[in-house]
Amino acid sequence: MTYRIGLIIGSLSSHSINRRLSLALRKLAPEELEIFEIGIGDLPLFNADLEGDLPAAVVAFKHGIESADGLLIVSPEYNRSIPGPLKNALDWGSRPWGKNSFKRKPTAVIGASPGGIGTAVMQSSLRPVLAFLDAPQLTAPEAYITYSADVYGEDGTVSNESTREFLTHYLSEFAAFVTRVHANAPGHIGE
Repeated sequence: MTYRIGLIIGSLSSHSINRRLSLALRKLAPEELEIFEIGIGDLPLFNADLEGDLPAAVVAFKHGIESADGLLIVSPEYNRSIPGPLKNALDWGSRPWGKNSFKRKPTAVIGASPGGIGTAVMQSSLRPVLAFLDAPQLTAPEAYITYSADVYGEDGTVSNESTREFLTHYLSEFAAFVTRVHANAPGHIGE
């Protein structure tokens, strides 16, 4: 079975190291994961006044989440927390009340940073938000990537063998997690 996995990149920069990491993840994904990007760059700032008539970018974003069998969030850490664009996307995706697009979407979080602890603090901030949104999370293995430009090629190649093995293992664990979540959910895929 193939699962469509929505990729959300927490940075808006076209030169983001997390965008480069996402290319590597796409290239290393097992064949049962079909990864497609769900963009967040066109979303307006969250404003509850707009919930009655959602902007087109919000409708498209929510549709992308709802059409996915799972979500892969690849994000930097800004000021020891969740980047504003990503938090904005989470807020839009969970609204209006009762229309939470993240509900029961198996989700994995990974991120890269030049620092030694990767994106550990951002992920620590993000996980309670995802829990509140009722998005089951892959909790192990954890993935806090210390980024090095010479390891990640512009085309998604990973030149370091142990990094490539770790990312491949991470993605295979995510594939198994998506399978378990769907197999145990009411109205799961294949019923």
